[in-house]
Amino acid sequence: MGYTEVRAKKFLGQHFLNNESIAQDIVAALLSKCNSNAIVEIGPGMGVLTKYLIQSKHVLYAIDIDSESVEYLHKKFPNIADKVLLADFLKLDLIKTFGSEFSIIGNFPYNISSQIVFKIIEFRNNIPLMAGMFQKEVAERICAKPGGKDYGVISVITQLFYNTEYLFTVNEDVFTPPPKVKSGVMRMLRKDLIPKVNEELFFKVVKTAFNQRRKKLRNAIQVFGISDALLMENNYADKRAEQLSVDDFIVLTNLIENNGSKIEQ
Repeated sequence: MGYTEVRAKKFLGQHFLNNESIAQDIVAALLSKCNSNAIVEIGPGMGVLTKYLIQSKHVLYAIDIDSESVEYLHKKFPNIADKVLLADFLKLDLIKTFGSEFSIIGNFPYNISSQIVFKIIEFRNNIPLMAGMFQKEVAERICAKPGGKDYGVISVITQLFYNTEYLFTVNEDVFTPPPKVKSGVMRMLRKDLIPKVNEELFFKVVKTAFNQRRKKLRNAIQVFGISDALLMENNYADKRAEQLSVDDFIVLTNLIENNGSKIEQ
């Protein structure tokens, strides 16, 4: 069965991986850390990852929004046909569909990859692990460390809950059709201990700080009503958002919660 059997659809952002070695490496990135009973593959396409995943001991679900792909996979993998679902992962009731714990894998459509990450974060209590392929710059942003231009909101919020690791870069020529950008494979492993912080306020502080990332924090977050003196005392007043680690944002959030005006955003 060749790669012409499912037509790649531009409006779905489909680019089918056609390199077996890379497919095996992506699957290995997940299975080497996977303790979940179930694995959910997002956007299986024509099953380049699926055929290696079904060899594992885990219960495998495959979710695709493309009816042509689902029909193809039903024929190619009849043993798991009941677990190959035509559905939109972003709109799915994850716990009802997959149970209380499951890991995520996929060659993710670039146009919704950030939304997938935020949905994983939303269901972090149920999703201990994710490995997958993104547009390279998105993977780099998620895994970025403080100090660089790649470091931003998605870096901080993801790394509050998960240890992130950029694994390897994938060139354009191993896809049908080839995308216009390079891809990056990364892994997210949920932290054993999530720091205690008011998460709603943490998200607001991070987004507000990066919304004016060129400004020093004394100006960027003044809406929260925390005094300049307290920011100076904790060495934050003259720093910019990209200079703060996740732990710094936790400390800053706690300072605002305890000493700010607690203004609603």
